[in-house]
Amino acid sequence: MQRTHVSPTPSSPSRRRILGAMATLPLAAHLPARATDDTGPIKIAQSSALTGPLGELGQAMTAGAKAGFAAINAKGGVNGRQIELTVADDGYDVKRALANVSAFMDDRSNFALFNCFGTPAVEAMLPRVIESGIPFFAPFTGALSARPRNARNVFNIRASYAEEAEQLVQQLVTIGIRRIAVAYQNNNFGKEVFNAAQQALARYKLEPTAAATVENNASDAAAAVTRIAAAEPEAVLLGLAGKPTMEFAHALRSQRKGLPMYALSIMGAAATVKAMGADAIGMTVSQIVPLPNNMALPVVRDFQLAWKAAKVAQEPSHLALEGYINARVFAEALRRAGKNPTRSSFIDSTWSIKQFDLGGFAVSFSEGGLNASHFVELTMVARDGRLIR
Repeated sequence: MQRTHVSPTPSSPSRRRILGAMATLPLAAHLPARATDDTGPIKIAQSSALTGPLGELGQAMTAGAKAGFAAINAKGGVNGRQIELTVADDGYDVKRALANVSAFMDDRSNFALFNCFGTPAVEAMLPRVIESGIPFFAPFTGALSARPRNARNVFNIRASYAEEAEQLVQQLVTIGIRRIAVAYQNNNFGKEVFNAAQQALARYKLEPTAAATVENNASDAAAAVTRIAAAEPEAVLLGLAGKPTMEFAHALRSQRKGLPMYALSIMGAAATVKAMGADAIGMTVSQIVPLPNNMALPVVRDFQLAWKAAKVAQEPSHLALEGYINARVFAEALRRAGKNPTRSSFIDSTWSIKQFDLGGFAVSFSEGGLNASHFVELTMVARDGRLIR
């Protein structure tokens, strides 16, 4: 299992003793009220798609989180404690993701699971995660299935796919478009988007004009376009991510050049838009965080400073900003949990966060089953490939 680390600044010689003591703790939400020392790092772990069909998304998200934690650590950490993030690549493969998380959970020095990636993987992780009581913070999915109502240790931040689909459908209906087709990935993520789109359309007494699935490897993207184009829709809503988005858009532009495309934030990695080239121009994309270059917002200015300090080779993106925001919110919950936090105190402190404004992006944890943010705005791909409002 390949891992990368956000290393904390050097700690005292007692760090080895601390980790040894932590390894004896039970895997449960309620750790002892006090640990043997309070100078060691807070260890958190993430399974993410750094390679595979959605590797560009996972890389951007992880880079943003790393930049956020590095900036926090550079200022002394949280209550004097550094945050150490371990990341394992799962290639967007559920079996690999489960193996990663099992290894993380077996290592009892890991305080929490952070920002694990993808609807299918998160759904598979949840039963053991909920049973264990380990904090499961900011999973990267907008699926309702990842929002269990009776799990106090699961904390969702990003707006749901249903909220994004509703916003896209509302925009289409507002501008007079009623013949709306849906193309969606043939996995749990895609099916969730399709169901959300159906429900949003039903509120306007509409049904999808056509619907077609696309496999994860995009092998049937052209066939899906042919089925949709035959129904003569006025626009297509895409529940696709990564390669399926690119291949579908390319085939659609070949068959129906001017047909508008509306996509969810999950497709919006900067590298994906760049790879699509001219095929992406004019596409509308919902976003669940602000524009990463909107310097009018304090949270974006902070992100840009952290990004530059981290010397990341990638361009700043919405996904990177999302990872950064997740890191900031995690740090705030940790701060509220005190100098020597337990999993139990961290869980309580996270639920105490109400209307916490990072500077243009607010979160509020209210109850299980709900996400802490409901931020959704629409962007468009300009001729130069930039996402603009």
